[in-house]
Amino acid sequence: MIYELRIYETIPGRLPALNDRFANHTLGFFQKHNIHVVGFWTEEIGTSNQLVYMLGYDSLADRETKWAAFQADPGWHQVRAESEQDGPINARVRNVILRPTAYSPMQ
Repeated sequence: MIYELRIYETIPGRLPALNDRFANHTLGFFQKHNIHVVGFWTEEIGTSNQLVYMLGYDSLADRETKWAAFQADPGWHQVRAESEQDGPINARVRNVILRPTAYSPMQ
């Protein structure tokens, strides 16, 4: 398994719109494209405009195939455009691909 950690920094005041998009739309597209969701987090202490989440894949090739299909999905493009009618949601998106160590309980 590999894991992808994604951190979305939203435009100030737009975190509720991003949470709404994930809860009501993006998760359905992840399910449609068999993208395994490990979890979602917001910061209890620290920056209040960030959404952090982790996805799991069988391999880097699996990630590339599934993420490309998700990104190409016309339904996703429509949802994203509709959710940004009042302006962009994200100021910055960062992602890191992680491989568990041999001693990690999360394999």
